[in-house]
Amino acid sequence: MTESNDEPVPARRWSGDWTTEAPPPPPRLEVLIPTIGRTSELAVTLAGLAAQDEPAFDVIVSDQSELFTSASEPSVQAMVRVLRAQGHGVELVHRPERRGLAEQRQFLLERSSAPAVLFLDDDVWTEPGLLERLLDALETLGCGFVGSAVQGLSYLEDRRPHEATTFEPWPGPVIPESVRPGRPEHDRWPLHNAANLAHIAGTLGVERDGWLAYKVAWVGACVLYDREALIEVGGFDFWTGLPPSHSGEDVAAQWRVMERFGGAGIVPSGAVHLEAPTTIVDRTVDAARALFAAAGSAGSSAASSVGSSAGPKGQTDSSSP
Repeated sequence: MTESNDEPVPARRWSGDWTTEAPPPPPRLEVLIPTIGRTSELAVTLAGLAAQDEPAFDVIVSDQSELFTSASEPSVQAMVRVLRAQGHGVELVHRPERRGLAEQRQFLLERSSAPAVLFLDDDVWTEPGLLERLLDALETLGCGFVGSAVQGLSYLEDRRPHEATTFEPWPGPVIPESVRPGRPEHDRWPLHNAANLAHIAGTLGVERDGWLAYKVAWVGACVLYDREALIEVGGFDFWTGLPPSHSGEDVAAQWRVMERFGGAGIVPSGAVHLEAPTTIVDRTVDAARALFAAAGSAGSSAASSVGSSAGPKGQTDSSSP
């Protein structure tokens, strides 16, 4: 909360103050959402954000649908109006030319200005309180990013203990790591399949509204970055060396950040995948493999258009780059 005249100013206005002209507190983070062709899913994503009490945040949506559907779909516009009435800035940007997700994310990063930025996919519902936990974890740990791996709740009865064997809490400060295929750190990726984190969380006894940091290979769909850390390593500037059809751009950016500043996941996750079909159907070029294979070493902004196939990505099961 931000104080004014010694009284706390809530980050989220309640309905009794929706017509107030009092300025909201400045945003402590911005939620950056790339979207195309999804309206009902985007409305659910925005509804999840509207249920967050803290911290103060704004939202930027970059829509690459030809008809700018986010600006006309009633359910999306209703949630935009709710967020604005609550005191959150919401910007909808129409960008019909498609140059790939890495370019979309770089555009959103360059448009942001808050100290922390949450890259949130357009098919993720966030549990009330999740943004506050993510920001608390980022500030407490002092690392480059923290993430809440999305969970597919249709998998709650699908227990996979063999995929949870690499779960390892951070015992102390988060330190930089290098993740590559073939290294032990890379073997953590199945942790985020299905509802594995929900099952892991049930064994940990984390205090309600608390969090526990753990080691990751990467985190998809809901990741809060220290904005300056992400910019310092180049963000998603490698998009210029990739064809428009690619995947793994979030992995590539996180590996860059992890090598300089460290990164972590938090559990319980609190992020739910809506399990809608993917909009990225051509995954022939994997950005993480292309970037790091072309660089020959970590952290270079060079990228090659020659990637390797990771195969089709499941709705909530991860693919290993």
